[in-house]
Amino acid sequence: MESIGTWYWYAGFAAFVVVAIAVDLLALDSKAGGKVTFRQAFSWSIVWIGLALVFNALLWVYLERKFGSEVANRSATEFFTGYLLEKSLAVDNLFVFLMLFTFFGVSPFLQRRVLIIGVIGAIVLRAIMIVIGAWLIAQFHWVLYLFGVILLVTGVKMMMFAEVEPDINSNPILRFMRKHIRIADEYHGDKFSILKDGVRWYTPLFAVVVMVAITDVIFAVDSIPAIFAITLDPFIVLTSNVFAVLGLRALYFMLADLADRFHLLKYGIAFILVFIGIKMLLIDVYKIPVGFALSVVGIVLAISMVASLWITRPPKAIPGQGQS
Repeated sequence: MESIGTWYWYAGFAAFVVVAIAVDLLALDSKAGGKVTFRQAFSWSIVWIGLALVFNALLWVYLERKFGSEVANRSATEFFTGYLLEKSLAVDNLFVFLMLFTFFGVSPFLQRRVLIIGVIGAIVLRAIMIVIGAWLIAQFHWVLYLFGVILLVTGVKMMMFAEVEPDINSNPILRFMRKHIRIADEYHGDKFSILKDGVRWYTPLFAVVVMVAITDVIFAVDSIPAIFAITLDPFIVLTSNVFAVLGLRALYFMLADLADRFHLLKYGIAFILVFIGIKMLLIDVYKIPVGFALSVVGIVLAISMVASLWITRPPKAIPGQGQS
């Protein structure tokens, strides 16, 4: 499969990711035990988004000089569309993290620790799945249709169950852990396990990390087919995915208090998945231009966010109230 990336581009990008994760650790862990403020999270979110835009600009400049404006415009548009798409899917991922942290009562300090594990896990999983996905597409063209069906089904299911609150207690992964390993009732700092009377017990933090890891896998299964509908260039697929995941911790703390305000965002993301799925299924009939796909993704996200602020979600009923 052809790619604009060379081995030194991949090596340089890998070095950048390592530095970026180290900076992310230092930036949001500077006040041990303290809560990350909205202003701090917003500032760092802008920094990460800015870095993605700078990379996009540098990519265009390099390609324009080497291959001309046609290749540069196409690749830069593909990167930005992929980045915007993956960023929107990452936001949905964050809402799941928020539910997990609320359910397990994870403190803000431990949330930062779990999130960095989630970010690193997401990057590694995406890199592995991109390599596998690129190989499958190169060997078996029909895999594109399979990816399209996955996105279409996921989008429809998300739209149908957008208002259904997941029952984490009945989650099969959590039930399996509770049945097969000893999970303590209380946290023990940042430890994943403890010895109690010579018996190994796992802390709730271990359960949270496992759930976050499973969530990473599930969302990677959705996000990788989505980006391959935008471009088949492995370098653009990888970089747009990683840039969307970088800064995920800052974005989480920025959106944590606003989750209910954007209650219609799930519908927007579901519509986008359906649209991208259809785009992939039509790839051999009609190739929907990347510029048009970018417009659809941007407009749908904007409408769903503005509509969320305009249409107030009715307050949840409190059990026991309103009954005579």
